[in-house]
Amino acid sequence: MSIKEEEFEVDEPGFIQKYLGLSTKTFLLLATSVILIGIYIGVILYGKNSIKVLLNLQTYEIYLKEEIHNLKEENAKLQKEYFELKEISGETDKR
Repeated sequence: MSIKEEEFEVDEPGFIQKYLGLSTKTFLLLATSVILIGIYIGVILYGKNSIKVLLNLQTYEIYLKEEIHNLKEENAKLQKEYFELKEISGETDKR
């Protein structure tokens, strides 16, 4: 009986298994997971409902509150001026 040399060949590990120590299936699963997590983080940071949009809205809210405060002060000054002018002219409300 002759034993064929082919029967005793051992499969050499592939590139991934040789250099990373992972099976191809495990490597593909990890690579897919990393890509999906990267996309998810990208959407959180730069998407339509992102942290960047939230920070911009908070900045705009601060600006609007300051504008309201300034307008209230201006309104108070104008009301004071109006009543002073009304008093000088001698007008009275007859209601």
